[in-house]
Amino acid sequence: MAKHNTPSSSSSAAVFFRKRWMMLVVVLVMFSVALIIRSGMDSSPCDCRQDVVLGSENKFSSASPPPPTPRPPTITAAPSPSPLSFMKSKLVLLVSHELSLSGGPLLLMELAFLLRGVGADVQWMTNQRRSETDNVIYSLEHKMLNRGVQVISAKGEEAVNTALKADLVVLNTAVAGKWLDAVLKEKVHLVLPKTLWWIHEMRGHYFSLEYVKHLPFVAGAMIDSHVTAEYWKNRTEERLRIKMPKTYVVHLGNSKELMEVAENVVAKRVLREHVRESLGVQNDDILFAIINSVSRGKGQDLFLHSFHESLIYIKQQKLQVPPIHAAIVGSDITAQSKFESELRAFVESKKIQGHVHFVNKTLAVAPYLAAIDVLVQNSQARGECFGRITIEAMAFQLPILGTAAGGTREILVNGSTGLLHPVGKQGVIPLARNMVKLATHVERRLTMGKKGYERVKQRFLERHMEQRIAAVLKDVLRNVKANQKAQ
Repeated sequence: MAKHNTPSSSSSAAVFFRKRWMMLVVVLVMFSVALIIRSGMDSSPCDCRQDVVLGSENKFSSASPPPPTPRPPTITAAPSPSPLSFMKSKLVLLVSHELSLSGGPLLLMELAFLLRGVGADVQWMTNQRRSETDNVIYSLEHKMLNRGVQVISAKGEEAVNTALKADLVVLNTAVAGKWLDAVLKEKVHLVLPKTLWWIHEMRGHYFSLEYVKHLPFVAGAMIDSHVTAEYWKNRTEERLRIKMPKTYVVHLGNSKELMEVAENVVAKRVLREHVRESLGVQNDDILFAIINSVSRGKGQDLFLHSFHESLIYIKQQKLQVPPIHAAIVGSDITAQSKFESELRAFVESKKIQGHVHFVNKTLAVAPYLAAIDVLVQNSQARGECFGRITIEAMAFQLPILGTAAGGTREILVNGSTGLLHPVGKQGVIPLARNMVKLATHVERRLTMGKKGYERVKQRFLERHMEQRIAAVLKDVLRNVKANQKAQ
């Protein structure tokens, strides 16, 4: 006999789905507010951050959450003073080569907000600002203005006067070096001694005197990893015959907002269910993902070859594992490049469309970190300068399969928090084997994820990055003051 729903059971079901929907809305609204400034690298550190997107076209709801329920006041301990508190009332000029959703500008914005938080006077310039209306630029500039960061023109007398008056100038990325001569001209020598150059790049074409001829004369260079710092030291001396200034290595950290989501079991569960449902992936399926802007240097092509090899191996060995899937997060559905077309053609030729999912580039990566089981960091050549997406994934207790290159080696502990494989074609089979290892050993996957999370808590939080940056700024300002007295 068929079982019919009673009015009470129908009502219970309605309440359940209404609560689940409201939870999703609350999580996503919280999320969009927290992460709209995130991200992230060519991990130079740009990842693939843009609008929050599901699948390739469906967007999360933007409905407003209900009014907060009043709660009794709670007594909390006074927050400990920021290590950057000595920057209070200091005038800091931040110069970015562009304002976009790539990692470099977003990192500089984070620094701007940290400095504003301690009462610094922060001025922002964008050297290569597009003149036409740009929604991204408009949004990011208004976020800075709302947080008290003044946005001024990178050209003209105001730019020169601000640079001369500033206590500290932070030049962001190697490309921003073109601003020095173009704007400061004969007064550039007055600004260089108080300039900290924050470098994220490690591609060969950035080693040009057009960009970095003034590098030896600045107060210091700040670089995201030891391997990148060593690379810059060797390349500038060998190729350009110039010497690096005093160089500081500052590993990045996860924002408080991202950690809040990563440590919220309910939020993660809701996000996981929603994203997987949008992709057509079941809860027990195993989902590997690469989260970077789609480009050959990020290694999505080799990742798909490895994924295909893992499917073949599982079938040949008749291994008993749940269905496995691969997600490419960082696609651009509106302007598919030749490289992305090649990726999609490969998927079709191997008839693995049901296993591979392309997701449009997104600023908010946490929904996908909540939804996947393993992050693949497959950047090629010299790898990532740092690779912030790696520490973000570790915060979500995900194991990492990464190339043995660049900053990834300074983040990942091979065999403990993840597994390394070689760059290039010789890394395809090792990566495929590592994927099979994690697909077939649930406990190993979970143990690596937990160890990665512990490593993040020990080394890669926002407060760790704040402490490291504070130590650099203190040293730079001390040297600036000593040089001024000596003159």
